Amino acid sequence: MPRRRWIGPLLALLLTALSPLPAAATETSAETATASSAAATTPLPSLTATTTQVASGLKRPTALVAPDDGTDRLFITEKPGTVRVYHPDTGLASTPLADITSAVDESGNERGLLGIALPPDFAESQDLYLAYTARPDGAVTLARYRLDESRLEVLLSQEHAQYSNHNGGQLAFGPDGKLYWSIGDGGGSGDPFDAGQRLDTLLGKIMRIDVSRRCDPLPYCVPADNPFVGKAGAREEIWLYGLRNPWRFSFDAADGSMWIGDVGQGHWEEVDHIAPGRGGLNLGWSCYEGLEKFEGGDCVPGETYTKPVFTYSPYTGGCSVIGGHVYRGRQYADLVGGTYIATDYCSSTVWALRPDGNGGYEQAEIGRMPTQVTTIGTTAAGEFYVVNDLPGGLHRVSFAKEEPTCRVDRTVKTWGTGQTVDLTVTNTGSTPVNGWTLEFPIAFGQTIVSDWNTDLTQLSNVITATNASHNATIAPGASITLGYLAEHTGDTSPPPRFMLNGDACAVGR
Repeated sequence: MPRRRWIGPLLALLLTALSPLPAAATETSAETATASSAAATTPLPSLTATTTQVASGLKRPTALVAPDDGTDRLFITEKPGTVRVYHPDTGLASTPLADITSAVDESGNERGLLGIALPPDFAESQDLYLAYTARPDGAVTLARYRLDESRLEVLLSQEHAQYSNHNGGQLAFGPDGKLYWSIGDGGGSGDPFDAGQRLDTLLGKIMRIDVSRRCDPLPYCVPADNPFVGKAGAREEIWLYGLRNPWRFSFDAADGSMWIGDVGQGHWEEVDHIAPGRGGLNLGWSCYEGLEKFEGGDCVPGETYTKPVFTYSPYTGGCSVIGGHVYRGRQYADLVGGTYIATDYCSSTVWALRPDGNGGYEQAEIGRMPTQVTTIGTTAAGEFYVVNDLPGGLHRVSFAKEEPTCRVDRTVKTWGTGQTVDLTVTNTGSTPVNGWTLEFPIAFGQTIVSDWNTDLTQLSNVITATNASHNATIAPGASITLGYLAEHTGDTSPPPRFMLNGDACAVGR
């Protein structure tokens, strides 16, 4: 068997020149990007994310965007096929902005109106771009909706009849002014069509097209610099491939890089970070799920794969990653500027990721979202909102600094295929800890053989360590030690984050 080869996204970021914002980008967007283009210095474990509900009564909301037209509105898609308008002063309008329910197939849990994007010239054109599953057969469809005429114009469609899940549905205009669109692998489980690795289908892909003009007979144009233009048997609209269900992706307003939340099969959820201009990359599915070889997957000999920058196991309580955005607003720039925020549909965990300057990413759990969040969106000024599926609410996201009440220091000794990890847990709070549970992930390929000063359980890469009888209490300022012996397959990195009784700990050496 050929050995897999990975391309690290951070290396690609260093080697690729940053793409400038298109000339059509608005002044507000440029100012927002500049306002917090530098990363905040607040340690991730010192952050907490909270939400405040501002509207209710939405019917299974799926996506939200903000027009950069000075109106402070939010546009929210509802699964049956309507687009609703929210304004912070007047609330949720009762009359939809757009209604395409007659065109939308919402059968099955994952079908319906799934995505929305606004072109750079929206203030003048009044055009919406919508992604939905269409009647009668659930074909995943991209269309332009002209508000002034209440007219739906289909631009591109992909057959998706056999299974109702894995439709993708994210739409976003990139910093190059082109429209990007994601579609899942066709549904079912295990990529039954081997769609992820095929280039003759739009399933399991992110596409890039130019909707500002048409190239007959197409109602859009394929950019000449798309990676598969002129390749025999390939769909030229494809930008990235090897994806399972990229439900939500976004572009960083400061550097134009793309962040993708790709929903996993059952072992791993993943986040990918792609440099601007890096079309043609293979993100691995179904040869790989996260960093793990997928049993029975479609592996191409000699293929080069781009690995994710973050993975987590559903053993944390998660089930579907909800990709978010890099924060580039003003209100919390000193706290989370330059930080990528994502969540999970089931666990509601708020994940924070930030490049560490050494080729990796800092990571922390910094709070909880409302139940069943389906998307994270931003205002024109870069502030965060989320919508949740059931019961259908809109929530404003806030960030604050809250010093952790615990710190974990790590000591790692390695040899051959083995390693020991000693952890020192310090109570940095003002009250005693009486009975504790320490939760943390370990690197892929590490398997714990034995432990000391704790009762330890490993599920996938998720570790739960509980106190022994002699160290159940940690007084303020005091520390306890625990550790484990593990086998590894090459990655000997220590645990990157810790939760003590549900609270994030600072991470020392």
